[in-house]
Amino acid sequence: MAAGGPHAFVDNVDAPELSEGDRHHLANVLRLRPGDALTVSDGSGAWRPCVFAGRIEPCGDPTHVPEVAREVAVGFAPIKGGRPEVVVQKLTELGVDRIVLLNAERSVVRWDPDKEQRQMERLGRVAREASMQSRRVRLPMLEGVEPVESVVSLPGVAMTEPGGAPLDEACSMLLVGPEGGWTPHELGARQGVGLGPTILRAETAAIAAGVLLTALREKMV
Repeated sequence: MAAGGPHAFVDNVDAPELSEGDRHHLANVLRLRPGDALTVSDGSGAWRPCVFAGRIEPCGDPTHVPEVAREVAVGFAPIKGGRPEVVVQKLTELGVDRIVLLNAERSVVRWDPDKEQRQMERLGRVAREASMQSRRVRLPMLEGVEPVESVVSLPGVAMTEPGGAPLDEACSMLLVGPEGGWTPHELGARQGVGLGPTILRAETAAIAAGVLLTALREKMV
């Protein structure tokens, strides 16, 4: 995106309207004034330069950004005392396309259906705010809580494991287990993918997985 200024999401870039919450944030937190530049996006690839005013005023034509050639995803198991919102925030900033919360055999954190719904709604808000900060034009897909066995056999999926093999382009999704690690049943005969020479906390490992996947996709490594 070439245009500058803050970034916000709207339902329709052809007739952009800010939510009350976003307008309050732009006016009272970021201190935008009438006439200041901003960009808006529909979260699905379209964005447009605008001017902040009583109503958002477009000042350029909409631009549609093509989808990436290869989507990347990270699945992680929330841990007790951890902060899944930090992981979701950082994966969103990095440009991960799909984020999946996992229920592993050694998971300590297990949400009942009502709490799961509240947590996923909260994490959705975190992903949206992080997308605004990082000027994404596509919101990440946020899914969960999924059992590991429903994800692990999908094409391009690999499990992270200390001492595992280097990441290669055949992998498009990395799964990060809880602090107790994967059980032998979950890992099976699969060779895991390593994230470096040290043992990482589960939250750090999930973020490192996002860094490696997006860097490999962008030919930065």
